[in-house]
Amino acid sequence: MRQLLERMQRVHAPPFHTLSASEARAAYARGAEVLDLPRAPLPRVQDLTIPSDDGAALPARLYAAGSEPRAVLLYLHGGGFTIGSIDTHDSLCRQLALQSGVAVVSLGYRLAPEHRFPTAADDAWAALQWLARAGHTLGLDPSRLAIGGDSAGATLSAVSAIRARDAGLPLALQLLITPGTAATTDSPSHQAFAQGFVLEAPTIQWFYDQYIDRTARHDWRFAPLEADDLDGVAPACVLLAECDPLADEGLAYADRLRAAGVAVNLEIFRGVTHDFIKMGRVIPEAVRAQQVAAAALVQALA
Repeated sequence: MRQLLERMQRVHAPPFHTLSASEARAAYARGAEVLDLPRAPLPRVQDLTIPSDDGAALPARLYAAGSEPRAVLLYLHGGGFTIGSIDTHDSLCRQLALQSGVAVVSLGYRLAPEHRFPTAADDAWAALQWLARAGHTLGLDPSRLAIGGDSAGATLSAVSAIRARDAGLPLALQLLITPGTAATTDSPSHQAFAQGFVLEAPTIQWFYDQYIDRTARHDWRFAPLEADDLDGVAPACVLLAECDPLADEGLAYADRLRAAGVAVNLEIFRGVTHDFIKMGRVIPEAVRAQQVAAAALVQALA
């Protein structure tokens, strides 16, 4: 990991927070899968659209390793609510589908600053409800449904799991990979890993400023740690990186879940940074994290 960080620093790429949102998206897209495993071939990869609550057609992509009705994971990509796409997380979604046998539906929720809070959270919830209601039209088994994502996508997954609990929509699992869960950035891990560890403090603040007003950041739909209670939400698999500004809030959320009686499988991967799960070509922990995630899906959705 240290060698990889040194190579990244030698590239001298402009930080996302120095770019416009469109420039940052393009920069992220160019490098998003450079360190990922090669895209695994699958029997079924299908582009589709899912309706949002306000009638927008949200792009989505279905990955499946077979044709029979399958349990399904709604996957929400990371990128600070501002960058990232279905394509930037294509390799990861293929691995999850291949290793678990679960169908994966990756959602292209709408991004900030064009679509500010709570649009992304509402899009995620609309897609989850649609899968529960209409997943059978895709040959899926919506009675076996999970949600998951990385970084901002994990935040959206945690929020959707709370909404599912409140609506009585049964979820088998919430897969939270390096989630952001807090309203503030004053934890020790934010201080310790503010610079030089992939996700840097100015970029975090830039992402948040694109997405949400500072006065709204204690809303649980942005910061699920602020939720009044977590009783009865779906079991969780929480995968954290040790050298990640978000590590402490991910750990705090796992603790809140456990205190509420929710089953939690927590794994902290030592010596790696934020976004490590997309570095499978060079970081063995990325491959192991994908295996842990796939095993959690198998256990929850078998």
